[in-house]
Formats: sequence, structure tokens, C-alpha cells
Amino acid sequence: MAETPGTGRGAESRTTSYTALAQGPGFRHELEIKRSRFITVLRRVETEDAARSLVAELRREFHDARHHCSAFIIGPDRSIQRSSDDGEPSGTAGIPMLEALAKRETTPGVADLSDVSAVVVRYFGGVLLGAGGLVRAYSESVSSALSLAPMVRRSRLRICSTEVPHGAAGRLENDLRAAGFVMAETSYAARHTVLRLALPDEAGEISAAGERLQSLTAGSALLQPEGTEWVDVRIG
Repeated sequence: MAETPGTGRGAESRTTSYTALAQGPGFRHELEIKRSRFITVLRRVETEDAARSLVAELRREFHDARHHCSAFIIGPDRSIQRSSDDGEPSGTAGIPMLEALAKRETTPGVADLSDVSAVVVRYFGGVLLGAGGLVRAYSESVSSALSLAPMVRRSRLRICSTEVPHGAAGRLENDLRAAGFVMAETSYAARHTVLRLALPDEAGEISAAGERLQSLTAGSALLQPEGTEWVDVRIG
């Protein structure tokens, strides 16, 4: 299990955990349906500008395609949801794509995918699909891509730090990871290393982590609670 610190946004959110795409340049998947090509691109985004930038980027790359339909969901509470048919008959592309994102079950019975933008580039193959066929095609394109795309669990966690000598930091960090703790960003000062743990924001969890830290360091290291951050934890 590996982790990366989050951006720190969303401290006001009621949600404490949700599923997102893994960070990266994007994930691509292509389907051919009645000779039309449907190229789906998924990307992790955290702002509307980033989602729209993906559409603009793909318009340049696939400049000869007839349609660049899009949908995105943003925010821990999934409060921002937008879609575009981009010239397809109204309601046959963007909304089915958005529903595929919104209804995607990341665990049985739980649909909480967010911070995701989907763009489907369509090259018309000469066979008309009809309204129902388009709805199915755009929905299937996004669903098929999501089934293969890497996901992470994004949780709002309490960051707690401890200062340790440089020479002991590497071994202690390995011991903490082996004990199941999620590590946030490590920093280095002139005389010590600052290790940061990302813990559930509960007094009992923080107290137990402090006791484990003292056990691993013979009582020489103390845990200092700091603020909260959104942290990515790989699934599986």
C-alpha cells in the first residue's frame, strides 16, 4: 500500500472519504460500435478549469473527430457535475456519460467516484446508431474505461508529526509502514528528520499511534497532531 499527500482542499466537506482516479496523465480505452470509434479518456481533475482543459487538449489531438463529448464530477461531496453532448442529439451523450460516472459502484452498494473527467471522442463510421444506440454507446464507453482504470481511496486524515535523528529516520519509517500506518510527506531539517503520519481524525486512533511510536523508539519520540489533509491510498 502506497500513499501520496493530498492537496489539503475540502476541509469544509462533510465527506471524509471517497474514491478517485489515480494521479497520472490519463487513462484511455477504445470501443468500436457499428464502425464508429469511441475513444474514452479519463483523467483525475480537481477543478472545472482542469476538466475543460482536457476537452481542449483532446480537440487539438483529435482535431478531425466529429464529437468530443464530456462529463465530470468534482469535489468530496460530488457537488460539481457537468456534461456536454458536443453536437450529438440532446441527452444522448453527456448525460449518459455523467450517469456512468455518478452511478459507478466503487464497492458493492457504494457509488462515490469523484474528481474525474471523462471525454469520449467519436469518429463516425457511417452507420446511424439512433438515439437509443448513442445513449448505450456513450454509457458503455465510459463504463468500460472505468472498469480498467486505476483507482485510489481518498481520505481526509489527521497529520501527526514526529522529529527523529537522521540516522534513525529510515528504519523508523519502515517500521511504521510495516505496522500499517499511512505516511505523509517527510521533511528534513538541519538536525533531524520530520516524519508525518496520516491517521483517522479520532482521539483514540491518535493516542494509539503515539503509544506505538513510543514503543518503537523506546519512548524517545513524541507525536504532534497538526492539520488535516486529503491523502490518496492505493486500493488493493
